[in-house]
Amino acid sequence: MKRIAIRGDLLEVTADPGFGGTQSSKVRFDADHWLLIEDGRIAGRSATEPDAGWTRHDHKGRLVTPGFIDTHVHSPQLDVVASYGAQLLDWLNTYTFPAEMRFADPAVAARGSAAFLDALLAHGTTSAVVFPTVHKTSVDALFEAASARGMRIIAGKVLMDRHAPDGLRDDVAQAERDCTDLIARWHGRERAAYAVTVRFAPTSTPEQLDMAGALLAAHPGLYMQTHVAENRDEVRWVAELFPRARSYLDVYRQHGLLNDRAVLAHGIWLDADDRALLTDSGAQIAHSPSSNLFLGSGLIGWTALQDAGAHVTLASDVGGGTSLSMLRTMADAYRVQALQGVRLTAWKALYAATRGAARALHLEHEIGSFEPGTLADVAVWDWAAGPVATHRDAVARDLHERVFAWMTLGDERNLAATWVAGRELYRRPGA
Repeated sequence: MKRIAIRGDLLEVTADPGFGGTQSSKVRFDADHWLLIEDGRIAGRSATEPDAGWTRHDHKGRLVTPGFIDTHVHSPQLDVVASYGAQLLDWLNTYTFPAEMRFADPAVAARGSAAFLDALLAHGTTSAVVFPTVHKTSVDALFEAASARGMRIIAGKVLMDRHAPDGLRDDVAQAERDCTDLIARWHGRERAAYAVTVRFAPTSTPEQLDMAGALLAAHPGLYMQTHVAENRDEVRWVAELFPRARSYLDVYRQHGLLNDRAVLAHGIWLDADDRALLTDSGAQIAHSPSSNLFLGSGLIGWTALQDAGAHVTLASDVGGGTSLSMLRTMADAYRVQALQGVRLTAWKALYAATRGAARALHLEHEIGSFEPGTLADVAVWDWAAGPVATHRDAVARDLHERVFAWMTLGDERNLAATWVAGRELYRRPGA
């Protein structure tokens, strides 16, 4: 039995703390404890140093959290992150689609997938729901790279049979064959799970959406991922393309694509009926605040979604988002809510990026916490990096103030090490 112990300040949020105060019974903080890991799984925690039978990693004075879960991100889009001056639809045509075309080349897909996953790990993200490209080879490359690292990845071949350039369109029959083959090859293998991946409603014909819904029906346990109601021009376009649908979200309902494993990115321009539909179906919104701010898409009504009973998780949405850092994502989520008169606590933000995401994905038994038996996906952080953050940390008056400053001032430069299933896969030089 392989036994590992990581020393540090252990922090997790055990249940949804809501939008309430900064004091919460849902927060578990054990300062200067040892996190115990046996054969890649969490075994417990200890206030005293374990004996010589454990391989000890002493990070005293550092923060230790569950690895982050990014519920919406695009693996080929490292090439286009921080691209200037376009709203969503122009941005796709100008930057995104040309970058994705390159992933038709297996060598490019392999290099790109490896670089993407290593970048996630270097930002403290250990699990993700990922869009590769329309090319079957991009999905194989991503799952192969994730398997080599032991990461939990949910992904699938992107479906696009219209309103996309040559080289990025598929057709219904070939797409179905590709998806069926990829499902058989990857779904449920190690930590891989397949997601039926509709780019967004405008780039799929009704026939392709029907095929996607039939795949979900034929293979219980698959995920579904897509985009919804991100941009007002996009919403108007969907209304023109699908005049019989009550709303953008209703397009997916009509084609059998909404269930409790559906992950819908953005969800800014939704109404009360849409929120009720999310709640009834169990689908989640992957809130992507950095992307929404960068592209000027709008401000999500998180409290309205929560009041309706819908799940909201956090996502970087790189490359529309400007960083893979979930710390930066949480800080931007705070700003989005502040603009609407809502204050997002560090506890709520951390929950949405860890245990809350795991729960919405039906993976709470595996990721998102330090519960005994879960896989040891762990991130170790410096509480502060740089003179300003170090000063701010030193004068923090309570735990929330300290964690909020870490969340607001921190980024990947705070990360010391990342562990996946008990294996250290990233260590900052000198950490």
